[in-house]
Amino acid sequence: MWWRSGRTVAVSLLAGWFSIVPMALAEDVKGSSDHALLPRFPGATIKAYKAANYDEAELPNSRIDSRDAPLLQLAGRVTQIGYEVPATTSVAELAANYASLLDREHFTKVFSCRGDACGEQFASVVVNSGKVMPDAFPVAFNDKARAYLGKRSDAAGDTWVFLYLTDGSSSNERNNIYEEIVEPKALDTNQIRTIDAATLKGDIARDGRVALYGLYFDTDRSEVRADSKPQLDQMIAVLHDNPGWRVYIVGHTDNRGGLAHNLALSQARADAVTKALVEQGKIGADRIVARGVASLAPVASNADEAGQARNRRVEMVLQ
Repeated sequence: MWWRSGRTVAVSLLAGWFSIVPMALAEDVKGSSDHALLPRFPGATIKAYKAANYDEAELPNSRIDSRDAPLLQLAGRVTQIGYEVPATTSVAELAANYASLLDREHFTKVFSCRGDACGEQFASVVVNSGKVMPDAFPVAFNDKARAYLGKRSDAAGDTWVFLYLTDGSSSNERNNIYEEIVEPKALDTNQIRTIDAATLKGDIARDGRVALYGLYFDTDRSEVRADSKPQLDQMIAVLHDNPGWRVYIVGHTDNRGGLAHNLALSQARADAVTKALVEQGKIGADRIVARGVASLAPVASNADEAGQARNRRVEMVLQ
């Protein structure tokens, strides 16, 4: 067990704890929920909750004797949950049950500690530094605390679990569970997709071109989807405001599929965008030339999905 050294802890799981479907209790903080990896301990209630689809996280991976001690730097989907459980369930019992669960879920211990062995500044860094536990999460300060950091690796990447269990029985007859789960999640840097007319004009004036990620096509299709209208409207507006402009509409793909196929696909998409500008925006056809260049001009590596997404684009280029 990761909470004890030198002898085995006998674990007696409460009936069906880790096999039940997690359910929100009446006293849970609004908007909270259990994490699928860590069903709640019976009788526990969620007193604090924070979740981010993508964020950075810092977790302790060694003894901490200085407030400046380095922490493990992570990023991904981050979930933080603060539970309270009646003090009739000791920190030792909580630790043993979590140990059994995480072992069955194939997590490998990276670090664990209890009490003073965690270091003189461990609790201060975890609770008060703002680096690990957010404000207002339930916690107690004494020498009964236990901490665990574990990792599970699979094809999707590394999933990390940090647990900090504290004994608050002497103050409010509650013990505390802090869970932080960091799951693999790529950062999508192309979420702000519709570029307004003023920005289009500025980018083209500065760079002679602008990459457009707000024009949408289904996979391996060239029809411009209806949800592309906001970006098309802004392209039409900037072309009307600058009647002397003549532009290329250039289709780009990632490198999946053959070059000949992608050349044809990117040309068809450029043609479709040009047609929309002419027919919907009444832009003169003689002002626009459509070209498809497939994967011949990448702006990122095609080695991963994030790079491929950046390479799939349409550009408007000043002639």
